[in-house]
Amino acid sequence: MAIDDMTRLFKHELGDLLFAEKTFLKGLKAMAKETSNPAIKQRILEHASETEGHIDTLGRAFEAAGLKARATKCDAALGLKEEHDSFKEEEDPTPEILEAFNLGSGLRVEHYEIAGYRSAIVLARALGFSESAALLQQILAQEEAMAKFLEAQAPGALASIAAEVEGEAGAGLETAVEPEVSRSRGQSRPSSTRAASGGATSARR
Repeated sequence: MAIDDMTRLFKHELGDLLFAEKTFLKGLKAMAKETSNPAIKQRILEHASETEGHIDTLGRAFEAAGLKARATKCDAALGLKEEHDSFKEEEDPTPEILEAFNLGSGLRVEHYEIAGYRSAIVLARALGFSESAALLQQILAQEEAMAKFLEAQAPGALASIAAEVEGEAGAGLETAVEPEVSRSRGQSRPSSTRAASGGATSARR
């Protein structure tokens, strides 16, 4: 059915956000399991709880505008989820690399939501749905806070992961080189022995 008035457009925008929140809630729970950093894991779990509240708040935003709450398929949200899932499946990353990837993936999700809520708030105000706008503003504040948290934590977390990955790689290289050195030393001994024997024979002559 064609959207031919602004109120129906607003309903579509709210439905889009509702679908996205439900999709990202599952992603947050998966991301928490894939995170080893205690502070980041705890904040992700807190935001998952906030997201459950966002779903309820969106329902109230629908009602405040006299609309029935209904999720609308959001291709962007599905695309962000697919990006994570395909990276995990196709690239087969180590737990450390997946954790680093998730920091960027999580930030992309937050910025998508921030843009969506800002747009919906402007539309709600233009239509005179002030109560809906206020409810959406509450959600927006929490999304912005989560984005700021990830931006603040990412540099240190990524540096720690990089050091850990490089340390493991270096340890693996040392383990691989040591047998080669041992074999080289073992192979050089007969030559030295022969040289020493040859020298002794020459001296006797």
